[in-house]
Amino acid sequence: MIDIAAHETNTEAGAGHGISFGEAFRVWLRVAVLSFGGPAGQIAVMHRILVEEKNWISESRFLHALNYCMLLPGPEAQQLATYIGWLLHRTAGGIMAGGLFIVPGIVAIMGLSYIYAAFGHVGFVEALFFGLKAAVLAIVIQAVVRVGSRALRNRVMIALAGIAFIAIFFFSVPFPVIIIGAGVIGYFGAKSGRPEFAAVPHGGGKHAAAVDSMFGGELPDHVRPSIPRALKVSAVWLLLWLVPVAALLIGLGQANVFSQIALFFSKMALVTFGGAYAVLAYVAQQAVEHYHWVQPREMLDGLGMAETTPGPLIMVLQFVGFMAAFRDPGTLSPMLAGTLGGLLATWVTFTPCFLWIFLGAPFIETLRGNKGLAGALTAITAAVVGVILNLSIWFALHTVFRETTPVRSFGLSFDMPVLSSVDFPALVLAIAAATAIFRFKLGMLTVLAGSCIAGVVLRLMRVI
Repeated sequence: MIDIAAHETNTEAGAGHGISFGEAFRVWLRVAVLSFGGPAGQIAVMHRILVEEKNWISESRFLHALNYCMLLPGPEAQQLATYIGWLLHRTAGGIMAGGLFIVPGIVAIMGLSYIYAAFGHVGFVEALFFGLKAAVLAIVIQAVVRVGSRALRNRVMIALAGIAFIAIFFFSVPFPVIIIGAGVIGYFGAKSGRPEFAAVPHGGGKHAAAVDSMFGGELPDHVRPSIPRALKVSAVWLLLWLVPVAALLIGLGQANVFSQIALFFSKMALVTFGGAYAVLAYVAQQAVEHYHWVQPREMLDGLGMAETTPGPLIMVLQFVGFMAAFRDPGTLSPMLAGTLGGLLATWVTFTPCFLWIFLGAPFIETLRGNKGLAGALTAITAAVVGVILNLSIWFALHTVFRETTPVRSFGLSFDMPVLSSVDFPALVLAIAAATAIFRFKLGMLTVLAGSCIAGVVLRLMRVI
């Protein structure tokens, strides 16, 4: 229920002062601990707590902020938390909200990485992850259906999704090219008045929210766009992001694994549009096939870790950084190198997220209702459906089949499954997980736990 007295206090106090920093800390910590289930589940948790329960922000402002975050590279849920925290308590509030959102995931993924590195080849642990991978495949397929049902509302959107899938799966067109191209098409399509590019409709809110009442009819100082402030924000956050990268390159050289981690994940932070599921297609092209930091099945294991822990799914990249440094520790112990590699990957992945929000949010607040921006988002969302479909097929190839054959001719570049290498236990588990999700509507954690138990049982029966 909404606390009317607190809301009235918020209205009278002015921007950000009616909601104490301590209260905000407790609420953001609660959001962070409950942030399971990928971006859809995390955004739903934030909406339920911040819009419906606390009434801190209106439905329309929440969705406007979400639309901007979905246009950005990086995890939209974490950036949305940063945006709303910034609205409430300026830069300190944004750092608190965005930072708390990822802390539980950092701790959990690091602990699981230690276990995986130390015991990953023990039969019991292998059985757990065997079951986990089958469930992850079903969850990624669910993501295709969930996003597609909302985004593919007309033939133009279906065509964009189909073109995106063909481009990335059959021709290995870089993911950033696909997303940027879709955004440009959506922007000009919307500006030309084409109804196919209209924003996806959302429901409206019922109550006046605290933030909107605090702001009144005029934006407070920290929400107004300012070129001097933008330059200051850019300088501070670019230094925080790039100084460690430059120091590693100068001190260790470009061939060192830590330099490679810093460079790769910094580049990825610039181009990873569309959320964690979409970004894994790009990571797979590089971390698996180019750098050979992890194997395809290990990428699935890492995603399974991220699925079962709070925080953004993109935290799987901490696992990738951990394994990369663990396997090339230099003069360090493997575990220490892995720890530093994981934290480095996390730093260069998430530091830019704060830059995008603190730099762009004041300008975005003045663009509420902009038709071109909404059209770009609509087209990008459709293209992301095709990219996630590519990811689900990539997962299936490396989960259900033990071998694939590369096809590299006439401009084509994809892997074809070797039908004789089908892994029947994995196929059965994947079908069972998909049935549990789509037919019986079981929750994600229930399906993941059941799949892990099934993997152990199959191991005990010596089926795998």
